[in-house]
Amino acid sequence: MFYSVSKIICLSFLKLVRQLKVLGDSRLSADQGIIVVANHISYWDPLVIGCSLNRRIYFMAKAQLFNYFVLGSIITKLGAFPVQREGADRSSIRRALELLSAGKVVGIFPEGTRSKTGEMLNPHLGAAMLALKGGVPLLPVAVSGTKGYWGRIRVNIGRPMHFTTQNRRKVSRAEMEYVSRELMAEIGRLLAVIDK
Repeated sequence: MFYSVSKIICLSFLKLVRQLKVLGDSRLSADQGIIVVANHISYWDPLVIGCSLNRRIYFMAKAQLFNYFVLGSIITKLGAFPVQREGADRSSIRRALELLSAGKVVGIFPEGTRSKTGEMLNPHLGAAMLALKGGVPLLPVAVSGTKGYWGRIRVNIGRPMHFTTQNRRKVSRAEMEYVSRELMAEIGRLLAVIDK
């Protein structure tokens, strides 16, 4: 209920004030686990992406955000769960894999932090690892215009990307690096379309 009401309010604001425009297919399959992966330039990004797709997204968010009482309780109600950015956070990996195996949508910003310049940063390997271990597709999404409080926001949703591995239990670093490169290249291509 909280998520649905928040989404209606947020979507109304984004369309009226920020002139949100979404390109690509925003309708995700109702029962398939999938990882939504996007570039990250602003605190607005999770809200914008959440309003751009038809399913609830469970975003991984840096653990420090949950230390702020009001913000922490709001993002928890919206479905976010904490991830420690230093090292491998086994509990957040386990949580993400549980959600994906239950057919849920997990949201990840592979750059790990907001880009201050708008240029894409080198990705961490977590999204690739989860996709390969979970056997689920990655949905590339590009976001533009979310910096600041004014101006038009554009979202470009790509097609799901499917990757396989020889061994789900032990995914190699080379496999994760390959998937990450392909994914970021696709996000870059989607971004070029809306940044014209």
